[in-house]
Amino acid sequence: MKKILYILTGLFVASSFMACEPEFSNPIGEGTYSSGTADFSNYVAVGNSLTAGYTNGTLYKSSQENSFPAILAKQMALAGGGNFTQPYLDDDTNNVGGMVMGGATIILPTKLIINAAAGAPERINKMPTIELTNLHPGPYNNMGVPGAKVFHLLSPGYGNISNVLLGKANPYFVRMASEPDKTVIGDAVAQNPTFFTLWIGANDVLSYATSGGAGVDQNETNNIDPTTYGPDDITNVNVFGDAYSQIVNSLTAQGAKGVVANIPDVASLPYFTTIPYNPIPIATSGEADALNAAYANYNGGIQQALANGLIDQDEADERTIQFQIGANALVMEDEFLTDLSALGLPSIRQATAEDLVVLPAKSVIGITPDPTHPELVMGVTIPLIDMWILSKYEVLQVRNATEGFNQIISNIAADKGLPVADMATLMNDMKQGLVVEDGSIYTADYFNGSNLDNLTFGLDGVHPTNRGYAIIANKFIDVIEQAYNADLPKVVPAQYATFDILPSN
Repeated sequence: MKKILYILTGLFVASSFMACEPEFSNPIGEGTYSSGTADFSNYVAVGNSLTAGYTNGTLYKSSQENSFPAILAKQMALAGGGNFTQPYLDDDTNNVGGMVMGGATIILPTKLIINAAAGAPERINKMPTIELTNLHPGPYNNMGVPGAKVFHLLSPGYGNISNVLLGKANPYFVRMASEPDKTVIGDAVAQNPTFFTLWIGANDVLSYATSGGAGVDQNETNNIDPTTYGPDDITNVNVFGDAYSQIVNSLTAQGAKGVVANIPDVASLPYFTTIPYNPIPIATSGEADALNAAYANYNGGIQQALANGLIDQDEADERTIQFQIGANALVMEDEFLTDLSALGLPSIRQATAEDLVVLPAKSVIGITPDPTHPELVMGVTIPLIDMWILSKYEVLQVRNATEGFNQIISNIAADKGLPVADMATLMNDMKQGLVVEDGSIYTADYFNGSNLDNLTFGLDGVHPTNRGYAIIANKFIDVIEQAYNADLPKVVPAQYATFDILPSN
């Protein structure tokens, strides 16, 4: 099993990214640009980590400076836009993100970089300096709160430091809340915005997906009490709809105009698509025969269960484990299979293209936990547990919820006369390959080692790079121009950074 494919090893090449000042894609002349029927004088952005500027695994000073709302606000300033403030991060002296509480590191990681010596992503070897208790009350124009779900924006106490250790407060909002028991949306509307962007809802499915489906789909339980939800649960669609309606009603109550954005499909994120379902190479018939012999008793038990009428032929075929020369699928647990534990048979099968392997699985695939038993290999003779793979049924749960949420967003936007920025399509294009105005082709494939200059997603596999956020800002500009007859300059994505490549760490 020494030939197990190590997906990330040696695929990066050493290079460096020069920090450049962003440039406009067209010349700026006084009086050239217009807000049209919109009013940009007080722009407020509401959302989660995608609004905050989170990238490469965390929120750090320079990533916040290049959040899509910050980029957009600079363009709006040329058409009557006012000052745009963002939550205090000047205490991020190392520019690495993360956070400490009373000097002790809490569970908010520092940024990912590429260690050229190791040829792979890893956390930067610097300590966080952002202190949770160093409060800087807002409100701020950028009301993006990493980790927030839709109902969190309406939750009193979400910014109360006394609730942090209880798991009922968000450390990012704690630092920026105007008062401990103010809500995110309350702080947003207290600024009397004339224009807003709202991009919220991704975390209502994403945390379930990134955990490999470890949470509960509250659409199946019909649970409409979000105070009882676990951190990795899928939000009930009725809870989502009620909360989203309240948020939009609050933002538009004083006549503000704006743009709302929908939610991308998980399959548009490299976190779920970088590692293939079949990364196990078998070079010889002898290797295949040895593995098949190891699963002979299990496969025989599956045939017995079929003969006894406990499963049908389709499930028997699905559960039969077979290796052959070439690329082979991972062996995985699947809780949605028929329980055959009474026969001593585990609920396992080989992955298919419908399953999504999460990016952190790279750390366990092919590992032999016990050196004295080299035949025991993770993902081969030891099935991967649920947290490493989003099974095809879990993918369906996530997609059904996402479609439901996006329909709600579309319906409420139509009712309020608000345009929708189609981020679901854009982020899928960003993964597949997106051609921008200057002819550059941007992609999410940061593992091929030859396209490091044109990357849309950061090393965490979920959040865009600063360059990706520039593309997102341009999308908002397109929507604003069309909906409000405005004229705003776009930015050149190439002038924004992706991630850091260091000679060593």
